[in-house]
Amino acid sequence: MKANLLDKMTLMMGLWRIAMRLGGWVLVALMGLTLMMILMFLAIRPAQASVRIKDIVAFEGIRDNVLMGYGLVVGLNGTGDKLNNTSFTEKSLEAFLERLGISTKDTKLKTKNVAAVTVTATLPPFARVGSRINVTVSTLGDAKSLQGGVLLATPLMAADGEVYAVAQGAVMIGGFEASGGNATISKGVPTNGFLADGAIVEREVGFELNSLSNVKLALRNPDVSTARRIADAINGKMGKKTAAVLDPGTVEMQVPEKYQDKVAVLMADIEHLEVEPDQVAKVVIDEASGTIVMGENVKVDTVAVAQGNLVVKVQETEQVSQPGAFAPEGAETVTTTQTSVSVDEGSEKRLAILKKNATLHELVGGLNALGVGPRDLINILHTIKVAGALQAEIETR
Repeated sequence: MKANLLDKMTLMMGLWRIAMRLGGWVLVALMGLTLMMILMFLAIRPAQASVRIKDIVAFEGIRDNVLMGYGLVVGLNGTGDKLNNTSFTEKSLEAFLERLGISTKDTKLKTKNVAAVTVTATLPPFARVGSRINVTVSTLGDAKSLQGGVLLATPLMAADGEVYAVAQGAVMIGGFEASGGNATISKGVPTNGFLADGAIVEREVGFELNSLSNVKLALRNPDVSTARRIADAINGKMGKKTAAVLDPGTVEMQVPEKYQDKVAVLMADIEHLEVEPDQVAKVVIDEASGTIVMGENVKVDTVAVAQGNLVVKVQETEQVSQPGAFAPEGAETVTTTQTSVSVDEGSEKRLAILKKNATLHELVGGLNALGVGPRDLINILHTIKVAGALQAEIETR
């Protein structure tokens, strides 16, 4: 495509040079011809929304691992757990002091500067010993805030029960809370905090990437058409039998001979290849917030839609009636209530007709013409689906 366009542009430049020598009407005619060709190029060029392979797939073995631990945050300004309400905080504090050689037997602890917390982190792929990762801290008891606290050394374990990192450091929070006798002001959630680079990796997750003889690519949005396009793009770059579609969510790629023991280089060479992902016709509805998202491929058969509500509005207004200047003796000021009733039968609502194979733009435009809101639109979409005219899947959250 690019080479063909370059050849045509070269030909046009040559014609321009000839026209400049001839001058006059030839130059004017050539200007018109040039404009026509430019418009033709723009018209026939397909509109594509290509994305890189690395943005729509996950490579086998390159994955995160979740870490979790239990620890204590100390140094709080009276905003920690109440030990008489949270016995696990008291027991954890006693165990911590006993490990340091301080006996707390027969001692009733009353400190308010300690909070029990869960510590979570994500171990990125190929994290090496000594590297640092971010940590999130959340309270377990009735602590009011973690502001100013320090997390004591906390082992972070994975699902296999092994310790992969140790977290410690000052806790930073993104909110605050201030209160007085009759008012309280808060921003964010002061019982959640984080430690930037707060944990040190102590164990690596073993995975020999370069020893793989084949690599599987997992699509983040499984689709058989998209999987085939990915395989075609890889085969066009590496060879006809390099990649094959296993299922709508997996493409298997055989490691070519020249990339043996160089799988990382192979990934770098194919992850920038661009493909055009396909989309299923789907309408996603969030009932809680009234949010509606429709895919580009949503189609509607010929259907007529009408939407209108009967609204009865009753309004009462109090009016004061005072005696006139020549009113008889004993006349008093009275209050009367005036009632007005109005009925709206939706006379301004009209019937909208959507033609067969109406596009997303036509569907939205037709429904907007009815003046419907998001809540009514949800009911209309469900009704069109029941009528068999909506050619899309509806997913309700």
